[in-house]
Amino acid sequence: MRFGKKVKLSPRYIGPSKIIRRVIQVAYELELPQELSIVHSVFHISMLWKYIGDPSRITPTEDVQVTGDLTYEEVPIAILDRQVRKLRNKEVASVKVLWRNQQIEEVTWETEEAMRLKYPHLVQTIEKDDNVELRH
Repeated sequence: MRFGKKVKLSPRYIGPSKIIRRVIQVAYELELPQELSIVHSVFHISMLWKYIGDPSRITPTEDVQVTGDLTYEEVPIAILDRQVRKLRNKEVASVKVLWRNQQIEEVTWETEEAMRLKYPHLVQTIEKDDNVELRH
């Protein structure tokens, strides 16, 4: 994933950042943290949001671990739900995944097979929960 592109798993906000100066009427230069020093510091006003002070809506840059080529890997924290959808000729199992650095409203549905291949430890926890029998 690329930093700055609108991708499903990219962080919504990084900041807050201090405005250094107004470059032109619609562009501002920001004081960025050291780990984002390779990112150009001038932004169009359409990319900026007024800081209101809700810390739950901001992703700290130290939590994102941006690499030198401005990419990062998103890691799943937990699988919240499981469902099986019936298509014409087959059934597709999906899992609801909560990702690191994302809010609970931003969970995604991923195929169970893909998650099993990449993150087998998370899918095993769902299988254990499904196999539990309740006894009275």
